[in-house]
Amino acid sequence: MIGAVLAGGRGRRFGGDKLLYKIRGKPLILYTVEGLETAREIDEIVLVASKDNAEKLKTLGYEVVIDELLIGPMGGVYTALTLGDAFVVAGDMPLLVPDFIDFLVFEFRKSGKVACVPRWENGYLEPLHSVYSRSFRGILEEKINAGDYALNRAIREANPCYVPIESLPEGWRESFFNVNTREDLGRIKGIRETAL
Repeated sequence: MIGAVLAGGRGRRFGGDKLLYKIRGKPLILYTVEGLETAREIDEIVLVASKDNAEKLKTLGYEVVIDELLIGPMGGVYTALTLGDAFVVAGDMPLLVPDFIDFLVFEFRKSGKVACVPRWENGYLEPLHSVYSRSFRGILEEKINAGDYALNRAIREANPCYVPIESLPEGWRESFFNVNTREDLGRIKGIRETAL
């Protein structure tokens, strides 16, 4: 199973390239990568970049693939799936819980569905903390060709495996936390002192 880190965003709200912003001497994205490296079910890690930041990300020592579409998260997932089945996560999620990742991969394999996606009781999905099969790429291709770039809609129409978040250990929810602004960096410390 590939661990694909979407790293093509521009970080407008953050005010700069947040993924390379150093926290205690280490770029933010490496905290995300380390969470994936600790997951037993992840065999290799790739960074899905834009042309603009690919060279900088290559210096981190991981395989980098370029999202040529630049249509948001759907393009990143589509690009990642060229390599095979993938657990896809956003690069600004530094508090990944490896046991949760392993659980999702297990549920995905057990279900036989094209995707396995955490879902809140109110119906909100966590598409950038989900497992997708390579065959889901065909569904995305149809959507992209039709000019429909809504990843959530593509997921819902694909009859995926849903994992109800409220039934999971509460500590796993910090896995969804993402850094959008510099203020969020302060929140990280409050969520898990040992993380950063």
